Amino acid sequence: MRLLLDTNAVLWWFGDATKLPSKIDAMIDDPANTILVSAASAWEICTKVRIGKLPAAGPLSDDFGGYLPRFHFEPLAITVEHGRLAGRLAGAHKDPFDRMLVAQSIVEGVPLATNDGALAVLGAAVIW
Repeated sequence: MRLLLDTNAVLWWFGDATKLPSKIDAMIDDPANTILVSAASAWEICTKVRIGKLPAAGPLSDDFGGYLPRFHFEPLAITVEHGRLAGRLAGAHKDPFDRMLVAQSIVEGVPLATNDGALAVLGAAVIW
């Protein structure tokens, strides 16, 4: 199974995995699964570290690309198709990072591991 982690799931996995539900933790630990981490999560985390909203994630921000292979996570690049869909998604949700994650989930046909129910309303197949 392929699974896309939302930004909070990424932060919790690298910072305090006890915040993840056991179901998600087990899915991440299962070597048969492909765990995807979006470039949008790198963008969001690095932005929030830079503006002081997420200082604890500094080490992750400094070596985001180095963290992923240590846990066999695969980076998911942002494509033109992802961007087109993110910009066209109907709904009031305004967070551009979340809209990108939903678009990637839809275009790639992978569920999104998130505790944000509003993302399902935008069309993502949500697992939590």
